[in-house]
Amino acid sequence: MTSFAIANARIFDGTEFLDGKAVVIRDGKIDAICPDNALPDGIDVVDGKGQVLAPGLIDVQVNGGGGVLLNDNPDVAGIRAIMEAHRKFGTTAMLPTLITDYRDKMEAAIAAVEDAINANVPGIVGIHLEGPYLNKERKGVHSADIIRPMEDDAIDLLSRLPNGRILVTMAPEKATSGTIKKLSDKGILVCAGHTAGTYDDIQMAISEGLRGFTHLFNAMSPLTHREPGVAGAAMADDVTWCGLIVDGYHVHPAAVKIAVNAKATGKIMLVTDAMPTVGAADKRFNLGGEEIIATDGRCALADGTLAGSDLDMIGAVRNCVEMVGIELGEALRMGSLYPAAFLKLDHKMGRIAPGYQADMILFDGEYNVTRSWINGAE
Repeated sequence: MTSFAIANARIFDGTEFLDGKAVVIRDGKIDAICPDNALPDGIDVVDGKGQVLAPGLIDVQVNGGGGVLLNDNPDVAGIRAIMEAHRKFGTTAMLPTLITDYRDKMEAAIAAVEDAINANVPGIVGIHLEGPYLNKERKGVHSADIIRPMEDDAIDLLSRLPNGRILVTMAPEKATSGTIKKLSDKGILVCAGHTAGTYDDIQMAISEGLRGFTHLFNAMSPLTHREPGVAGAAMADDVTWCGLIVDGYHVHPAAVKIAVNAKATGKIMLVTDAMPTVGAADKRFNLGGEEIIATDGRCALADGTLAGSDLDMIGAVRNCVEMVGIELGEALRMGSLYPAAFLKLDHKMGRIAPGYQADMILFDGEYNVTRSWINGAE
């Protein structure tokens, strides 16, 4: 249906909760918000059953899902499978994420995302290249053998997605002066991650256009009272965004609360760093020849090293509320409006408001996503 309404729901429009209202959708966009009893005559109505209707969740770091890892399946079919797995948990827009890999795999992944967007695969808005331009001192599960300096033609490679966003995670201290500015000037979103940089390194990167920080606290130099490190620089800055994995394993709930209180409002966004286990029955997979097992929502190597997550976005919202004590509306903004702003898409995503894309989720009191729409289509 090209025109319909959703009524009998508690609407969160991105700013506040609205009761007794309905949302009218026409041709994939929000047309109006009106009283339940003032809907246009003859329009089809979806019964929200008293559940929460919220903007769709936006995840800028998704390595895999549905049994698929992007590194192993850098094609449209793989991207579609990952998106379909996460959509069940409220994600309506994402950046499929390539973990540090060889040049040919990077080229294939970028081309596949371009093809997926051209094929109108719902919810694909770009790609995240997490590496390979990292610091081996903070490599996490990334392969030290593949981590490397930025190639002379890297900016050309990272500019090959005309129809979507490219986000690259890199260690600023490993880049030559002016590199981040060149990337930023090309429209590439640059985040610091897997970095052993100093506070001063980050200040220089921010001055060149650094957009944000990948999984705050994880794989970065920590905050101390004399050297704030990358984590301290990230929280002290009011311009950049921080991704945060709220699964109860990557970051202690108290540290999540500290970060949310320290960082400027609107600059903390939820990410999953999800692996193929999300939405899959099989909770084992291989990465770089090593087996990773998800147990009780925790993805790790045999030695206990964290390796991405088994987290989904509605689970991250729930954890913010139940583990950390964040108000539901703010948790939803952290999962929708704030990542939309980071991606420079907040003019059309992250709100339920006239003129915005009809990207919405309906979820119950147990945080089960019961229905979702992307561009007005279920």
